[in-house]
Amino acid sequence: MVDFIQQFSPVTQAFLATLFTWGVTALGAAMVFFTRTVNKRLMDSMLGFAAGVMIAASFWSLLAPGIEMAEQIGQTPWLTAVIGFMAGGVFMRLTDTFLPHLHPGLSIDKSEGVKTSWQRSTLLVLAITLHNIPEGLAVGVAFGAVAAGLPSATIGGAIALAIGIGLQNFPEGTAVSLPLKREGLSNGKSFLLGQASGMVEPIAGVIGALFVLKMQDILPYALCFAAGAMIFVVVEELIPESQRHYENIDLVTMATMAGFSVMMILDVALG
Repeated sequence: MVDFIQQFSPVTQAFLATLFTWGVTALGAAMVFFTRTVNKRLMDSMLGFAAGVMIAASFWSLLAPGIEMAEQIGQTPWLTAVIGFMAGGVFMRLTDTFLPHLHPGLSIDKSEGVKTSWQRSTLLVLAITLHNIPEGLAVGVAFGAVAAGLPSATIGGAIALAIGIGLQNFPEGTAVSLPLKREGLSNGKSFLLGQASGMVEPIAGVIGALFVLKMQDILPYALCFAAGAMIFVVVEELIPESQRHYENIDLVTMATMAGFSVMMILDVALG
C-alpha cells in the first residue's frame, strides 16, 4: 500500500485517502438497506470507539509530530502547540455557532446555528458534515507534512491516520442514515443523504494538503490546529452522544479505550 501511495503527489495522496474515508462513511450509511434500527448498546459502543480513535489520532498523528516539527525548525514547541490547538477549537466553535445543524435524536426546536427553514433531514446531514471537516483536514495536512521531508512525518503515519478516520466514519454514516429512514425517507434517499455527509472530507483533505505545501512554515501549527478541531468534535459531540444511555456508560468507556488502542497501534506500527 505504501509503495502504491508514494507514486502520487501529496495532494493526490490526500485525495485518495479521503476518498477512502468517504467510502467508509457510505458503507455505514448503507446499513439503512438492512435494518431500521441499530441496538442502542451497539451504536453507543461504535460512537465511543470512534471517539477513542479520534483522541488517539489527535495526539499520535497530529499533536506529537507538530510539536516535534516545531522544535526542528526553531519554534517554541509548547507555544506552537497551544496556539494551533486552541485555534482549531475556536474554528470549530465558530462553525458550530453559524452552520445550521441538528444532532440525531433531538427535536427540530433543538437545532443549532443560524435559524433557517431548512428541512430536518438537511439539518441532520449537516451535523455529521460538521464532524467530517476536521477529519478530512487532518488527513490532508498529514500527507502534506510528508512532503516537507521532516523525520516526524511519515507516509506510514499518514496512511494510519486515514485508516483510523475511516474506521470511525462507519458509525457516523449509520448515525445519520437510520434517523433519516425513521423520518419517513426511502432507503435510497436515506443512503444518499447519509453518504453525502462524507463528501466534505476529500474537499477538506485537498485544501489541507495544498495549504501546508504552499506555506510549510506554518505546518506545525496546521497539525496542531487539526488536532484541536478533532478534540472539539470528540468532547462536544461524540462522547455526549455515546453516553446518552446511562446503563451503557461502562461499555462505552471500554469501547472508547479500545478505539484509542487500535489507533495507537496503527500509528506506532505504520508510522
